[in-house]
Amino acid sequence: MIDKLREAEIRYKELEDRLALPEVVTNADEYKKLMKDYKALTPIINVYRKYKSAEASEAEAKEILGDKPDAEMKELCEAELAEAKETKAKCEEELKILLLPKDPDDDKNVIIEIRGGAGGDEAALFSYVLYRMYNMYAEAVGWKTELINSNDTELGGFKEVSFMVTGEGAYSRLKYESGVHRVQRVPETEAQGRIHTSTVTVAVLPEAEDVEVEINPADLEIETHRASGAGGQHVNKTDSAIRIIHKPTGIVVECQDERSQHKNREKAMKVLRSKLYEAEQKKQSDSIASKRKSQVGTGDRSERIRTYNYPQGRVTDHRIGLTLYNLEYVLNGKLDDVIEPLINYERAKMLEEGTI
Repeated sequence: MIDKLREAEIRYKELEDRLALPEVVTNADEYKKLMKDYKALTPIINVYRKYKSAEASEAEAKEILGDKPDAEMKELCEAELAEAKETKAKCEEELKILLLPKDPDDDKNVIIEIRGGAGGDEAALFSYVLYRMYNMYAEAVGWKTELINSNDTELGGFKEVSFMVTGEGAYSRLKYESGVHRVQRVPETEAQGRIHTSTVTVAVLPEAEDVEVEINPADLEIETHRASGAGGQHVNKTDSAIRIIHKPTGIVVECQDERSQHKNREKAMKVLRSKLYEAEQKKQSDSIASKRKSQVGTGDRSERIRTYNYPQGRVTDHRIGLTLYNLEYVLNGKLDDVIEPLINYERAKMLEEGTI
């Protein structure tokens, strides 16, 4: 580990020197790339330097104690030695986590797709609840959201809705939301007061850059149609909605949120690019699935990951056996209580498997 840290510190100094060069400062692309690497290394180097400082204090205290100082100096040095050892131990634990392999998609923006599953209107209504929850969470952490496409119901739910979340580290936290979300509650339309169980599927896609996915225009079938809302009510009177079919894979994406056909096409292409990227990533990850026992974040979309039980005010994440009795709090966008344990679980498994 120490060898890795020494190499990282040399690289950090090189980046610092490069970022100070006028020709780099004036080259936006190179500056952005170097700054991204610099920012990624900064927390590691900060802790490593703290570790080295504690190591130096420990050596100094041991040296003085070796010279058999008077009682007062001995007491001071022993206290300094104990503090240095404690700091070193804390830094070592922090560094183990900071040096864990990072998902290359973690810093990306995401596209979230929510679809009602079993349960008809009740599933559609809960799709809206989850859409609201993710929007409130994004707002709380300073991310931006942008609606891409929605298929509303007359009761105020979504048969399906897709939207983008833009912000640093969005995928690193929201990737844990992919899967089937189950809700148990009494629907407003239920006269007998019986609890119904419905399901909603959530897919979280890292936004793919143009350079990561090459799309042949000849493989696309692009259709335009008139955007519509619940009950067939027209949102506008022009054929601005876009449907793109990727013929080789059969993937279909739609966007009708914007009034401009050009903007809808741009958004739809973003979604298509991300879906193709995800399909390729899944192909690669499936081939090494046996080596990824620690991963809880990007499981199969058909996997039931969480249950929201309204009568008991309970949220249960089935992947790690987490149960919280703060349902309303979570549904109001306070998702860190669920996400943090998932991150910690994944880190602990990676440390256990010796992934560093």
